[in-house]
Amino acid sequence: MKILFVYPGFQRHAASNPELLDFVPMKEYLGSPSLGLAAIAGATPRDWTVEYRDDRLEPADRPSDADVVAMSFFTPAATRALQLADYFRAQGKKVVAGGIFPTMMPDEVQPHVDAVVVGEGELLWPGLLRDVQNGQLQPRYVAGAVDVDQLPPPDLSIYFGSENESFRPDDYPLQVSRGCPLSCHACALPGTMGPKARALPMSHVLAQARQIAEGGRRACLTEDTGWLPGTAGSKRMIELLRHLVDNGRPLTVSYIGISMPMILAAPSNFLKLAKDAGVDMFYLVGGFDPVTMNAFSGENPRAYLRAVDAIKKSWDHGIEPYTSFLLGNEGDDEGTVDRMLSFATESGIKKAEFAVFTPYPGTPSWHKLLAEDRILTRDWSKYNDANVVFKPNKMSPEALHQGYLRLWREFYATRPEVCERSEYERTIQF
Repeated sequence: MKILFVYPGFQRHAASNPELLDFVPMKEYLGSPSLGLAAIAGATPRDWTVEYRDDRLEPADRPSDADVVAMSFFTPAATRALQLADYFRAQGKKVVAGGIFPTMMPDEVQPHVDAVVVGEGELLWPGLLRDVQNGQLQPRYVAGAVDVDQLPPPDLSIYFGSENESFRPDDYPLQVSRGCPLSCHACALPGTMGPKARALPMSHVLAQARQIAEGGRRACLTEDTGWLPGTAGSKRMIELLRHLVDNGRPLTVSYIGISMPMILAAPSNFLKLAKDAGVDMFYLVGGFDPVTMNAFSGENPRAYLRAVDAIKKSWDHGIEPYTSFLLGNEGDDEGTVDRMLSFATESGIKKAEFAVFTPYPGTPSWHKLLAEDRILTRDWSKYNDANVVFKPNKMSPEALHQGYLRLWREFYATRPEVCERSEYERTIQF
């Protein structure tokens, strides 16, 4: 039997706001797919034939001889994913959906598919496929947090095989742990992968690394929970970095995800180890933690100074802080834009991206704003950090959107030399 894996398309920043291309001279860049489908492909029994389609590159809604269509998607791709599900079911295919959005909003997805997988689906996937073969597919499979020691490594070859001359991502995600003990108000991670950080076995991590290195790609380590001091994820991150140092850097790391509190909490020897392992850039997530949620409100000078210290500490260790600013938190007002721009100049940030606060379905913020009747739309395609989908606390929706555009425009207007560097063209992800 045959499975068709489909990665649904979604809009990025410039697709939602074409004017960005007028004042941010970057090439629109499609990054690599998320690990979801590769993880399921790695758990697929070898007697199944596999096909893969990336809907961002070519519309996936075209005939297939597959028996099962499987999709994994997050909120911005949900609208397109449900359209694709309807198409394939009309063609007589069994459709299975999993990932962040189906896990957080299974009732929204259920009418469009034959089965919804809630949680981490690798270990139940072979059983689900047996149910397909036996004509016993269930409408819902609930996995919860899996035992990571039993996980097969993801199969990145399905992604590599879809590349062509116009689409060859420079890096692919590498995961060292799952779950998070924090409860950030706008983050779906604890709800989809559990509230406990579980380190993947080192053999699993190295299997991922080998696939990426042998494919001639770089690795991006996106989960910033790997920097929580004393956690299993942190220990595994240190082990990976030491492996890279001790073995002559067999893998090139494009960047590591982190946040300002984690930079401040990280011992200097941890940051030095990252630099020695070849890490030259942090992707610094903002807007979720106590520092960046308060630093630009104009009412918390201590948080602002801590943010300055975090950027300085990163620079002091020779690691560039590619900083993501989130506009629209409860404390943000129209003056926040000026404060963010001033901070970026004062702290010497050369590269940044800007996002509109988005209450992703199922997160604490979603439930709060839903209860307060502040959700403006359920058009999931607009939940992409580039549209205002809720009523802000201290400004109008229009002011928030214009502030977001102004951040992009004015930040890069003063940094034309950044836009001329090809590596930035490949890493800014509109």
